Amino acid sequence: MNDILMQIRSDLPSFSKGQKRIANYILESYDKAAFMTASRLGKMVEVSESTVVRFAVELGFDGYPSMQKTLQELVRNKLTSVQRIEVTNDRLGNQDVVSTVLQGDIDSIRMTSEALSRAEMDQSVQAILKAKTIYIVGVRSSAALAAFLNFYLRNMFDNVRLVGSTSTSEMFEQLLRVGPGDVVIGFSLPRYSSRTVKVMQYAHDTGATCIAITDKQDAPAGKVADHVLVAKSDMVSVVDSLVAPMSVVNALVVSLAQEQQTQMAKTFEDLESLWDEYDVYEKVE
Repeated sequence: MNDILMQIRSDLPSFSKGQKRIANYILESYDKAAFMTASRLGKMVEVSESTVVRFAVELGFDGYPSMQKTLQELVRNKLTSVQRIEVTNDRLGNQDVVSTVLQGDIDSIRMTSEALSRAEMDQSVQAILKAKTIYIVGVRSSAALAAFLNFYLRNMFDNVRLVGSTSTSEMFEQLLRVGPGDVVIGFSLPRYSSRTVKVMQYAHDTGATCIAITDKQDAPAGKVADHVLVAKSDMVSVVDSLVAPMSVVNALVVSLAQEQQTQMAKTFEDLESLWDEYDVYEKVE
């Protein structure tokens, strides 16, 4: 079901009159149809809810929710920024914005917990612990995630490098000496940055171990990674939600800290002494 629109176009001649109405609406407005209930989609094209459900089954899905999920996946990967604004406005309508956004983030964390492989997390932790050099890559909105991970890993290891993302050529320059024994951690979320995927492909080709933090196993970065940490985010809006990926980063950092307890304790003892000596933090009575 990787290209549902192509399948719908191919099957269009064989559909019933009601199914053709559904098909034509999806082909013309898949960005809106993806977030409609079966009932609402039926009303939009003047067919029954049961006809919409049968349409999904006709396409090979086990029900309407499965088809809807596939459409939403398509939307997340293809929408332009302008289309995102339109979809957000359509979805929210008169709903409470805060409640809708927070519920979307809660759902993303729940789906991430279900999708994230504990074995992949354990293998990623071991690879990082053994790495000669740890490179962290993230561009655009993912740059915030990369910076956050870099902040904590630099307190644990002396061999961490945050790859600047000003241009593709500069990113390759910073990864020029990457190779076997090194680890590259790349953040890649829809809409996937080609820069991140290209440098991860290069790192993988040199023999480095690549860890992708992305939204699905077969995402572009996932295909060139040795380990994939899945961070689900099914919410589409003008803002990229980083809640689920940030939770995965938190889990990764805590897992590494558990493996480095003695060293971490010493590091923070030294830091606390420095902070006290130079009044880094305000002392609250």
